[in-house]
Amino acid sequence: MAARPIWNGTLSFGLLNIPIQLMTGERRNELHFRMMDARNKAPVKYERVNAETGEEVPWKEIVKAYEYSKGNYVVLEPEDIANAASENREVIDMEAFVDRESIGPAYLEKPYVLVPGKKAEKGYVLLREVLKKTGKVGIGRVVLRTKEYLAMVTPEDDALMMILLRFPQEIVPIEEYNIPEGGTSKWHITPKEMEMATTLLESMSGEFNPEDYQDEFKERLTTVIKKRLKDKGATTKVDEEELPAHDATTNVVDFMSLLKKSLEKKGDAPAKTVRKTAKKPAAKKSATKTTSRKKSA
Repeated sequence: MAARPIWNGTLSFGLLNIPIQLMTGERRNELHFRMMDARNKAPVKYERVNAETGEEVPWKEIVKAYEYSKGNYVVLEPEDIANAASENREVIDMEAFVDRESIGPAYLEKPYVLVPGKKAEKGYVLLREVLKKTGKVGIGRVVLRTKEYLAMVTPEDDALMMILLRFPQEIVPIEEYNIPEGGTSKWHITPKEMEMATTLLESMSGEFNPEDYQDEFKERLTTVIKKRLKDKGATTKVDEEELPAHDATTNVVDFMSLLKKSLEKKGDAPAKTVRKTAKKPAAKKSATKTTSRKKSA
């Protein structure tokens, strides 16, 4: 089955908008398990139950609330959450271009692949090649579902990839942990020990080949599952729902004209510094409701 795009949108680069499809860049290979009743092997269901009445709550009656103090909540309307994100939905807006080495590994979160829409290949290749030539990556924002993320657009072989980044507030400072400071002399590491450790490291050095590393735990557990399949009464069936498909986005642009206008608009000013805090939320369309409830299950 062909992979489905998460959404169809645009990659904004100055005044140049490149239609793209946002595709997942990871494949989770965990073995998934379901909770079942040992007495009859039936799946165990999780229900949304009202903490006061004990009755199941239908999805249409569920709202989101934030606990601003112990036992006190403010209820948010769907438009409140939507208005807090950027105005541009399904747009990856490049705000700055920075050196790839300037982004530490702790900021990298989740990969996606950007696939050009129909007749958008030229703009796609243009951005990809200029990033390769300059050694830069694009930094911008993107809204996925109801949350706004910081994102990095970087070339990878013939593709453009979008890597979700963590905001600085989401990273635990190293200073919070007891990390040994100082060099070899402070910790009484002798030159001979350094020499032996270096020799050992060099003897184990080589090129990184991802194919050399397999999920051995999964392979062993799969063998156990195959063995259990032969046991009588150990199997059951659960039907899964199909997800809806999406259409591609197309566009035709005059690259030279848009590049010239972008340069005229930017002038000779250097790229702006990447902001580390989220944009201020837009004005809410409706008044926020407050309530005091017991914490729901």
